[in-house]
Parts: sequence; structure tokens; C-alpha cells
Amino acid sequence: MINITLPDCSVRQYESGVSGGDIAKSIAEGLARNALGIIVNGVKYDLSRPIFDDADVRILTWNDDDGKEIFWHSTAHLMAEALEALYPGVKFGIGPPIENGFYYDIDLPENVKISVDDLPAIEDKMRELAKADNRYVRREIAWDDAVAYFTEKGDEYKLELLDGLRGAEITFYTQGNFTDLCRGTHVPSTGALKFPKLLSVAGAYWRGDSNRKQLTRIYGVSFPKKDMLDEFLRIREEAERRDHRKLGKELELFMITQSIGGGLPVWLPNGTLVRRTLEAFLRDEQKKRGYQEVITPHIGNLNLYKTSGHYPYYADSQFAPIKVEEEEYLLKPMNCPHHHQIYASKPRSYRDLPLRLAEFGTVYRYEQSGELNGLSRVRGFTQDDAHIYCTHEQLKDEIKNVVELTQRVFQTFDMEVTTRLSFRDDNPDKYGGDLEQWEQSQREIKEAADEMGLNYFIGEGEAAFYGPKIDFIVRDAIGRKWQLGTVQVDYVMPERFQLEYVGADNAKHRPVIIHRAPFGSMERFLSILIEHYAGNFPFWLAPVQVSVLPIGDEQNDYAQKIAKHLENIGYRVKFDGRYEKINRKIAESEQKKIPFALIIGRKEVENGTVSVRRHGEGDKGAVRLEEIEALFAESEKH
Repeated sequence: MINITLPDCSVRQYESGVSGGDIAKSIAEGLARNALGIIVNGVKYDLSRPIFDDADVRILTWNDDDGKEIFWHSTAHLMAEALEALYPGVKFGIGPPIENGFYYDIDLPENVKISVDDLPAIEDKMRELAKADNRYVRREIAWDDAVAYFTEKGDEYKLELLDGLRGAEITFYTQGNFTDLCRGTHVPSTGALKFPKLLSVAGAYWRGDSNRKQLTRIYGVSFPKKDMLDEFLRIREEAERRDHRKLGKELELFMITQSIGGGLPVWLPNGTLVRRTLEAFLRDEQKKRGYQEVITPHIGNLNLYKTSGHYPYYADSQFAPIKVEEEEYLLKPMNCPHHHQIYASKPRSYRDLPLRLAEFGTVYRYEQSGELNGLSRVRGFTQDDAHIYCTHEQLKDEIKNVVELTQRVFQTFDMEVTTRLSFRDDNPDKYGGDLEQWEQSQREIKEAADEMGLNYFIGEGEAAFYGPKIDFIVRDAIGRKWQLGTVQVDYVMPERFQLEYVGADNAKHRPVIIHRAPFGSMERFLSILIEHYAGNFPFWLAPVQVSVLPIGDEQNDYAQKIAKHLENIGYRVKFDGRYEKINRKIAESEQKKIPFALIIGRKEVENGTVSVRRHGEGDKGAVRLEEIEALFAESEKH
């Protein structure tokens, strides 16, 4: 008999060789029907795979992220089987699950192309194969036999993957007529995958190398129930309506042109007003909390980033160094090394700490053209970066202060927030620094989170290379999740940069660094904010807050006086004195999503009033100017 420990710490005994499916069935028939896989001592297993020794076991369903990964990975294999049936000779790269679905990179036979118009036929084939309810069969296979199989099949992509797996355990998975090189894990059979949806087709270089062949990448998603798929499609349609790229053009917020360069957004006047308003909001909050603002260059000496570890370890995500005379420089990939130099520029005492340095600093990352996406994935972006240098004794209070600031930001925008404590895993090659310091900093982050009553979960393996993090995951107005703000504790950089302060004992000590960015990237945050509000920014953030619309030329003077008065007291006003019908002016104000429109006709001039329209709500009646000011003042609160 073996002991199986479940998540509730209860222990059950089973015969050696028991499967995950048997364990699920022994607990509840409903659980067995909904089970997709299990985790055995931290490793994902198929439900049919036997367990021979004592183990900690967690049964996975659709409600678990790991369960969704298994479901989507299995659907990627189902799609591959459909493709092989429809396009004989197709070759396969990789087909992983991703955050919301899956993709598979494929190499089609010569003169064959797939477009979005072909996706419905592939979906039909997938549904046909799902009805066959073929089992996913795992098979361990010798490396030589795996090479022989894919050599005969003529799939050079799988052979290249196998070349990197010499000496490792090799497993094949087969369902129906399709066999793939795969670690797993998979659902028991294709019958669970009745509701697939293929979403898009894109190009993707093999292994992300622009010097290699470009393959066809097909994205998809699937669900265990039809109503889940219907809800996904509804949200997808709503997301398309809110797409920040479309709204950015309609509202004249930003532009991206190949004449300047892909992934390099240009902020237009309206977008600049929104961005500067956001920056002013955060600057005001930072000032209350004792931050000092700095400005650093857009490039730096390459040795600076070698010291920090950003180069060469992250060289693939950075632009190539620039040779200047006898030195090499790098487009700034991170602000933190620059801030560390500011700290090190003069002696520091414990009396100087905490030192809080903040910057809206623009950084640059190399992204492949196929990965660029409006403002959400760019090559040049601005971080609302700050670095706090403090003593160990000050650390917990500073973490709390930063968390409160980040919460203030997200509460302002009515975003629901989930918190992840991102800790290291057992792979020492991924992390710098001393293990004891890591354990201490992870303990301190957790204590701070507990004392603040944060609703959090722990993500092992999600830490930065220099320290654990608190990551904030927000849910927008249509339920999508985005990782935004972050708070990171760092014991590594003080060592690498030899940062010091003189303590009360007159001895030299290393400070602790907190990295924090509530918005994260201004570009990405604004892409999310545009979609969160569907372009209907709250009054305080709208690029134009009020349009003043005279009905005829004889009302222009009165209307201009009102517009000028509102501008003088700080509001962003558009005066529209064109010789145009008032209905057209009102429609254009609505299209531009301006929060208020003030309509001025002969009656308003005579009575010293304005007729108020609120965007999306219509006519609110005539009011006097002082009432307008009170209405705006109330609307401006955030």
C-alpha cells in the first residue's frame, strides 16, 4: 500500500500503481468526471499514469490554471491531427498552451497556405475527431527510435528538438492517427474537447530566430462547455469594440508609423494630455510619500549593464551595443542601474535612509516585429520606476507604503486586483544572490502581505533573478486579467554595485533595494486603460473634458466667453464655432467621447445659461454657469 496525501492534508491508502483517475473516482464520481489531470509531488501526470510510491497529489479540473493548460495543450494536439488529415505532408514545430488558449507552429507543404477563411473547415475536422473520443496514449520511447520515427516522417523540426533532448526521457503521445513528441500532460480522451475555436493565423520564425524559416502559427482556444465558448466569443467581440489600437486612432491618442519604426509609438496631443494627467496623478501621490524625482539618459555604458546582470543574460531582448570611440553603449533596457549610480555618487548614512528615487524613464527592448501589438507590446516604453534604498529594519514598512500606493492607483480606476507573491523555485541557475537572503526577503514579503490582509497566492518560479516580488494582477471591465504593478525586494544589486551606508554603529552596511512601478509601463497601462473604459475616460482624465457648441454665429461671442472662462479655471475645453448644424456638432462630440457638451442657443444667451449634455446620457437641461462649475468640480474627483 502507498500513502496519498491530498491538498487538505488528509492521507488515503491505495494499492501501488493506482492512477489519478482511480483516486479521483474514490473521492467522488463528479470529481472523476471533471478531472483533467493530477499533480504528483509537483509534477503533472495524466490521469491514467500509475503512481507507485507515497506522494502528495492534487487533482486538476477546469477551475485550476494547470487544468486549463492540460485542456488547451490537448486541443493543440487535436488541431494538429486535423491539420495532418486535411494537409498531408504538414510538419510541426511546437504547440504549447498559452495564457488564453494554445497555438501550433506548422510548416505547410509547398504552395499551400492557410488563412482565417480556412479556420472553420479545420474546426469542423477537430469536432469530428473529438466525437471519436480517442484516448491520449503516453509512451516512453528510446531516443534512437524517436529519431527513426521522425526521420521516416521527414519532420526536421521534431528532429531538431530531439537533438536537444539527448539523454533525457523521451515520450510520445498518440491519439487517433496522430503521434507527437511531447512531455504531456493530456486529458484522457478527445471527447472532452468538443468546443474548439480557432482565432487567428500569424507568421512565426522557427525558434524565434528571424534568420530561420517563417512558419505558420495558428492560435486557438477551447472549452469544456458550449456556454463557456459563447461567453468567450461575447467577450472577444466586446474586446474588439474596445481595441485600443482602433480607439487610439479614432480619439487621436497615438500613432505608430513605419516611417518612424515599428513598436515606437508617437503620442498625439490628446494622448499626451491623458499621459501627462496620469503622470501628474502619480507625482502628486509620490510627493506625499517622500519620493525625489530624477532623470537619467536613454543610453549607458555597456559595463553598467554587465555589472547589473542585464547584459549578457538578457541580450536577446536588448538592442545591439553601440560603439562610440573606444567604448560600447547600450540603449537603456532598465532604469535601475542608473539609479544605483545616483545612490553611489556620495557617502550615505543610515540617517539618509530611506532614499526614494523616482523617474518616468524611457527604456528600450528588442521585440520581433510579429510580437508588436499597439501600445501593449512596443520597443520603446516609459516605466514609472522608483527605487527605494533602505535599511533592513525599514524594509517592511517601505513594502507596505509601496503596496498602499499601488492599491491607491488601481482603486482610482475601479480595477479589481489579485496579488501574487512571486517566489523562487529550486533551480539555482535562475537566481543570483545568497539563498539565506532570499529566504529572508520572501519571509518579509509574506509577513507584510499578511499584516496588510492582502488576498494573495504564491507563484513559485515567478521571482526576478535578483529577488522576490509582489505582483498585482488586475481584472478589467470585461473580466480580462492583466499583470500590472510590481514591488520587488532586492539584496543582489547592492552587492553587485557595492552600495553602502554607514550605520549607527559607525560600520558599513549594505542597503536593501525595493524596485516598484505601479503603472508598470505607461504605454501598456494606457492600452489597458483605453480598453477598460472603452475610450470613455473619467472626467478628470479625459483629453477634452467639455465641448462648447454654439447653435449659430450670433451665439459665438457668448460661447467663447464661457469656453475661455472654463479654460482659465483649469478645464480642457474645445470650442466648436464652425458653420455646421448643431446635431452634427453634438454627434461629433459624442464620437470623440467628450464627457460634457454645452449647447448654447438664443434662449441660453438671453437667460445666461447653458444646455448640458452628458456623453452617453443625453440632455440634462439648462443650468447657470456657477452650477456648471459645481458639476465639473464634483465630476473631477478621483
